[in-house]
Amino acid sequence: MNPPVENILVIKRSLFDELGAFQGLNFEPEKYLKAILSRGSNFFIPRLDAENNPAYKQIIPYALIVFEDTVLHYVRGKKAGEQRLIAKGSIGVGGHMNESDESLFAMEEQAYRAGVEREVNEEIKIHTPFEDRIVALLNDDSTEVGRVHLGIVHVFKLKEPKVQKREAMITGLTFLTKDELMSRRASLETWSQICVDSLDRLLP
Repeated sequence: MNPPVENILVIKRSLFDELGAFQGLNFEPEKYLKAILSRGSNFFIPRLDAENNPAYKQIIPYALIVFEDTVLHYVRGKKAGEQRLIAKGSIGVGGHMNESDESLFAMEEQAYRAGVEREVNEEIKIHTPFEDRIVALLNDDSTEVGRVHLGIVHVFKLKEPKVQKREAMITGLTFLTKDELMSRRASLETWSQICVDSLDRLLP
């Protein structure tokens, strides 16, 4: 039996270029989000098509889980959905936005934010109140994975450091300072390296 087709949220690469393509982080997310999250700009296509077609950018929420001056770090285990990132350290939680009942054709901001919390909740359980802010967009056209993804960087600011993993692919969950993260920079996935390099600007 064939597995069910996974449909994920994308925009056309041409829209990203029109709005102003960039490499690395962009700290004016509102300039892009209104267009990206307006009905008609985003849509769902099969994940297999999106992974191999740079004409599309997959929208990926990338949440930094922050307590005071530390950021949650983990290592992607062998069960990770994105095979190209296995065994890499990461400070971003989140993933593809899947087609869901409340958003069958496109996503507006309210549905997107609900989807982000659901996505993060699938990977980790947060046992404390938190604030969620969108702080930047992230693009990296220098790698095969990056070329077909566009990250929306969220900061989840936690009241207490109470987090546990839900997914088997997450290992070594721990809060680290900026200096500790810099010392592990070489082992991080590219998006996390980009974020660690600009932590001072990303964190409120």
